[in-house]
Amino acid sequence: MLKMKKNILKITAVLGLTTVLLNSCGPNENAPLVYFPDMYFPVAYDPLMKAQDAYSDHENEIPAFVKNNGATGLSPVEGSVAQNKDGVFEESKLPKTPDEYNAGYDASKGITASPLNPANAAKDIERGKMLFDRTCSACHGTGGDGQGPIVQSGAYSGVPNYADREITVGSVHYVLTNGRNAMGSYAGQLSAGDRWRVAMYVMNAFKKNAAPAAAATPATSDAKTETTETKK
Repeated sequence: MLKMKKNILKITAVLGLTTVLLNSCGPNENAPLVYFPDMYFPVAYDPLMKAQDAYSDHENEIPAFVKNNGATGLSPVEGSVAQNKDGVFEESKLPKTPDEYNAGYDASKGITASPLNPANAAKDIERGKMLFDRTCSACHGTGGDGQGPIVQSGAYSGVPNYADREITVGSVHYVLTNGRNAMGSYAGQLSAGDRWRVAMYVMNAFKKNAAPAAAATPATSDAKTETTETKK
C-alpha cells in the first residue's frame, strides 16, 4: 500500500512538471502562464510622458520619476557630456571654411572673459582643472608646458607651452571647439560650458600674470595670407 502511494506521488509529480514545462514553452502570443511578464510585454517609456505600469492601471510611482512630474527623461549624471545647460554655444557659429576659421580665431583672441556666471568662477575653474587633467594633460602636461606623457614617450611632438603663447580664454575655447593644426576638436568630449571651464583654468593656471592678447586688427595689403596649418 505504501509503495502504491509513492508511485502515485511520483506520477503526479511527473505530470505536474510536464504540464508546467508545456505551458512555459507554449506560443508567446497567448501564454497561459507567464513567470517573467516583462520579457513577454516589455515597456517602452516615452521620456516626455508619465510612465504607466504595464501590469496594472496605476501610474508608475518610482520616486525619481515622481520628482520629474512622472516623466522618465531624467537629467544626465554628473560628468557626462549631455545637453547644453549653460546655453553658451551656437551651432551656426561653427566655421565652414579655412577663411571663416581664421577669422573666428582672430576674433576669439579679443574675448578675455567667459560667458559663464562670474559668481561661479571658483567652482568653474576647479572643474576646469579636473577636466584638463583628465582630457588635456596627456599631451599638454599638468603644468601646461606641452610635456605630457604622450609627448615624453616620443609618440607625439609639437605641443606648445602655454607660457610662450599669446592666448586668451576666448582663443583657448575656440581651439577646444574647432581644433587647430594637429589638435582636433574636443566638442565631442566636452560640453560647451565645460570647454569654457577648461579655458578658464588654462588662463588662471598658466597665464594668470600675462597681459591679455590684443584684439585682432584688420589685415593690411602687404600682410601674408595664413592658413590654419601655418598660423601660430
